[in-house]
Amino acid sequence: MNRETQRAELHKTIWRIANDLRGSVDGWDFKQYVLGFLFYRYISENLTDYLNAQEHEAGNPDFDYVKLANRDVEDPDLVRDIVAEKGFFIRPSELFANVRARASRDQNLNETLERAFRNIEASAVGTAAENDLKGLFDDMDVNSNKLGPTVAKRNERLVKLLDAIGDLNLGNGSFTENKIDAFGDAYEYLMQMYASSAGKSGGEYYTPQEVSELLARITVVGKTSVNKVYDPACGSGSLLLKYRKVLGKDGVRQGYYGQEINLTTYNLCRINMFLHDVNYEQFDIAHGDTLIDPAHWDDEPFEAIVSNPPYSIRWEGDANPLLINDPRFAPAGVLAPKSRADLAFTMHMLSWLAVNGTAAIVEFPGVLYRGGAEQRIRKYLIDNNYVDAVIQLPPDLFFGTSIATCIIVLKKSKSDNAVLFIDASGEFVRGGNKNQLTEVNQDRILETFAARESTAHFASLVDNEAIAENAYNLSVPAWVVPQKVHKTVDISELNTRIAGIVARQSALRIRVDAIVADLESNDAPL
Repeated sequence: MNRETQRAELHKTIWRIANDLRGSVDGWDFKQYVLGFLFYRYISENLTDYLNAQEHEAGNPDFDYVKLANRDVEDPDLVRDIVAEKGFFIRPSELFANVRARASRDQNLNETLERAFRNIEASAVGTAAENDLKGLFDDMDVNSNKLGPTVAKRNERLVKLLDAIGDLNLGNGSFTENKIDAFGDAYEYLMQMYASSAGKSGGEYYTPQEVSELLARITVVGKTSVNKVYDPACGSGSLLLKYRKVLGKDGVRQGYYGQEINLTTYNLCRINMFLHDVNYEQFDIAHGDTLIDPAHWDDEPFEAIVSNPPYSIRWEGDANPLLINDPRFAPAGVLAPKSRADLAFTMHMLSWLAVNGTAAIVEFPGVLYRGGAEQRIRKYLIDNNYVDAVIQLPPDLFFGTSIATCIIVLKKSKSDNAVLFIDASGEFVRGGNKNQLTEVNQDRILETFAARESTAHFASLVDNEAIAENAYNLSVPAWVVPQKVHKTVDISELNTRIAGIVARQSALRIRVDAIVADLESNDAPL
């Protein structure tokens, strides 16, 4: 089975699971169960594969961790070493495969699962992995009435979930032999499927994969690796993880950093890291409000920053007298409006951007041209030559909104005093009910971005002085003249065609009148 066939089969099976099993659980809520069990299977197989490989290399080819009894792994030193390496420990009896094998006969399955999840988290307490494991299973309530009105009904659905996730074809043999990054691919497909069906609420937590890839590629033009990557509103982590595709597994040398205010999505992001084989010591995802309580003061600056922050949300702004003195916001001399925090995120990212770094940020178009505090922030950005490019994206790319967004690219070290404006509003294909950026579309945008030259009707390199003279307007249509499409019309030919249409219309009218007259005469009384 080739790569694409395997992926298609995987997606078809996931779709069946989501539709057959969710029942009374709303689709967007049910994702937590599907993703949670997928994660449970992953870490079970990950640990099993790791321990089996060690024993096989040590000359014990028949060793299989799944078949051990709990008493065989009670050595505290052994458990401590495993947690130090993997970040967690799972007793043999609590592995996904063993719980699933007993599930249909286990009248206390809900308690079995709850205990297993609790023990997995507890295994990391007091270790470097504690914060990365803590609360990962909180949103997967195996005792929820959403799964059924009675324990028996809930357990019946849990058995179906275990079997469905267990039956997913994630490769031949151990997960290290997968032809694709099957667990990570399954996660991304589920998130996209649920975001699509959840409307606005889903779009808040998921950035389409092709947009994520474009943002990541923008920040690493001319580079083969970066030190650290960061997203201050990381959602489910899809943006951060695109660096693994763009740069390869070892392309990010010092780790993935992010912060997310929504607790459920924060948990999903950490799960996503594990499912993409990013070990606990390679990521630091924090929970909280980035603008008010940022978590990574000791980790900045970052060489690559990508983000699709929430659009036009409220924040404290000038209602908090401390924020104007915050080193992230103070340089502009003004705070973003309380009703629109967009440029507060922008200033935060600029502050934490490395001197040799690049930030690519998705913005709503209003921040590019509105007056007031937002204009003063744009003035600061332009006068200090931090804006490298502005890219207009096509409409209807994101879940939850059809508005055409844009990308602002920031740099602290530029070779000129200008901004490159790119009008990529026409770079898309229609796929299903959304527009999509194909690889060809991405390549054209990136080639233009890297060339940094004006291109008729597509890109314009504009001096900062000219932008200042135009009220610091960063809207792409203000600087890139669209191509005017004119069609020469032969007036004589057009008049002839119109005359022909009128003549045919008159002839048809005469025929219709004759038919009506005939019908009326036939209906007349004898």
